[in-house]
Amino acid sequence: MDYIEIYCRVSPPEPWSGILIADLADIGFESFLEESDGFRAYIPEADYNENRVKALFQDHTGPDSVSYEKNLMGGRNWNAVWESNFSPVNISGRILIRAPFHKSDPDIEHDIIIEPKMSFGTGHHETTVLVAEWLLETAIEGKKVLDMGCGTGILAILAARMGASSVTAIDNYLYAWENTTENAERNGISGMLVLHGDAGLLGDESYDLIIANINRNVLLEDMGAYNRVLEKGGIMFLSGFLSSDRDLISEEAYRQGLAMAGSKQKGDWLSLKLSK
Repeated sequence: MDYIEIYCRVSPPEPWSGILIADLADIGFESFLEESDGFRAYIPEADYNENRVKALFQDHTGPDSVSYEKNLMGGRNWNAVWESNFSPVNISGRILIRAPFHKSDPDIEHDIIIEPKMSFGTGHHETTVLVAEWLLETAIEGKKVLDMGCGTGILAILAARMGASSVTAIDNYLYAWENTTENAERNGISGMLVLHGDAGLLGDESYDLIIANINRNVLLEDMGAYNRVLEKGGIMFLSGFLSSDRDLISEEAYRQGLAMAGSKQKGDWLSLKLSK
């Protein structure tokens, strides 16, 4: 089958890459690959509609700039395309995030296999790496963990691998929900609760550790909901925002009564550790 590739360059990438990916999925795009300046999106040539794509990009006035180029991926093996674009991710020498077609490493402590498919998150992005590093420094065993904006489920799977007593993963992107469910099974994780929705799903349950790797606007809007279900003495890892947004996020955390417990930065991306 021949595919069309759209290479979208968007500034700033967050939160607009995620928003554009969700919209492209709604018009038939099947797979996405993250890039530092945007993303690549793929759709069968027979399903491609140039007018719908143009209209979609014209409707987005939020980004400072957005552009795309179209390429025909004719006659290429789709698995080979994935293999050439998706390289394994090694985090701190302890975590290997790889696709099924990559070789395992017997010396790796946490070997996580994902099939990204239509959802966003291959582990390459700095925001995911930052939270993974936080988790490696945290005593997870026996804790109840919530992963908001779970994407492909990498962080939720890692928490389960590290001995969490329960893991709930939530994403409002349908393909992310489906992909996290599949990836949990692919990694032998049983009992993970994967839900399709947003912070509105949070009820009377409570958690010892909350991960929210989303974007600045969602974090500001939903931090109160996260705080409500965070146990006293619990920890919250926030990621998905730029270092220039630190004051906005910190002020909202202070308003919620959360204490700053640390920060990590990679490039322009920042992650905060909060405690209750």
